[in-house]
Amino acid sequence: MKQSVIQIPEGYTEQDIKVESSTCTGEKTIGFYDKHDKKLHYSELVRTPRDIDAFYAKYGILKK
Repeated sequence: MKQSVIQIPEGYTEQDIKVESSTCTGEKTIGFYDKHDKKLHYSELVRTPRDIDAFYAKYGILKK
């Protein structure tokens, strides 16, 4: 099953993608980091490395 590619949200680039880890639980999330409000937007939970790959694929970005 091929996932359709969606456009990167306006105002963000692939360089804005960041993985953050909770200091309390260690739970990881990936999303687009906004330098102005210092928050992740369009974030998703990361359970395995495949979730990170899927996030990049969702936006049609080749992971470096």
